[in-house]
Amino acid sequence: MAGFTGLGSLPGVDLGVAVRMTFDKVPDFPYLPELPARGPWAGMIGRGLGVLTGLDAEYGAGEWRLGAPGADQRRARQTWRDDLEVLQEHAQGYRGRFKLQVAGPWTLAAATGVAHTGRVLADTGARRDLAGALADGIGEVLDDLHRRLPDLDLVLQVDEPSLPAVAAGAVPTPGGFFRHRAVDLPEIATNLALLTAEPARRGLEVETLVHCCAPGLPIAAMVQGGHRGAGFGGVSLDLSLVRPVDLDALAAAAESGTAIYLGCLPTADPLVVAGVDQVRRSALAFIDRLGVDGLAERLFLTPACGLAGFGEASVSRVFGVLAKATAQVNEELGESA
Repeated sequence: MAGFTGLGSLPGVDLGVAVRMTFDKVPDFPYLPELPARGPWAGMIGRGLGVLTGLDAEYGAGEWRLGAPGADQRRARQTWRDDLEVLQEHAQGYRGRFKLQVAGPWTLAAATGVAHTGRVLADTGARRDLAGALADGIGEVLDDLHRRLPDLDLVLQVDEPSLPAVAAGAVPTPGGFFRHRAVDLPEIATNLALLTAEPARRGLEVETLVHCCAPGLPIAAMVQGGHRGAGFGGVSLDLSLVRPVDLDALAAAAESGTAIYLGCLPTADPLVVAGVDQVRRSALAFIDRLGVDGLAERLFLTPACGLAGFGEASVSRVFGVLAKATAQVNEELGESA
């Protein structure tokens, strides 16, 4: 049967309220919410830099930079610790799938400055060091979470909205007049594979997925294993951005057992929440176009992207729509079986 979940960010600054909402509204697949309204240390980039081991960063003039240790990175690290404490308090007695999110190494490299080269993305060695520090740091978080709540079936979502631009050579330099050189897919996959391999290196069983809300994700390279691929077990995409050329790659991935997280509830306008019928029809049309038997067993309906810009009532409605649409999709697929 298909399921549903959220993707990460929620509005507000009270994590306890946000955690309770995810367990209440997404009871079969809750997750650790991200609350970027708390400050730059709690946004996607700051939160990602907050888990690095052995690399310091500071925030100033609206930009994160590697280098000297800064107060905002220390605050990001403390926020992670505080969030796990809050989660431990609210997740007692829960058994089942549970997801947490972290910005991927390529999105961090595209957004983070470094001395002399402008951005981490311009320096091959810095890119490799950042990916390694991120993998080790998220491994420590997973270890800690497993010790605190051993009954959770952990799922790690790696957010890579900048990856298509990195691969296409479309990331602007700090001055905005030029573009960074494209990074080859083998290097992209190798650095991401550090994250997907880290849980097993620590003896943990953790599902991994890559989320991208931009067009052009190299799907085959993301899900392929071995030395040629990143080794993700799932792919999360905004359905409205899926191109015809992506369908073959998604079908091949699904047939090999890859989970599909389908962003079938639009999030472009926080004032408008799609209805159940729209989401149901979008999901069923995608399933029909893909033509993969048994897809529902590894399909999860999601919003297209995060919900930080939504109001609390709208967030509640989003999850209600996803719950009803998922139930209707399962009913229709059951009837057609």
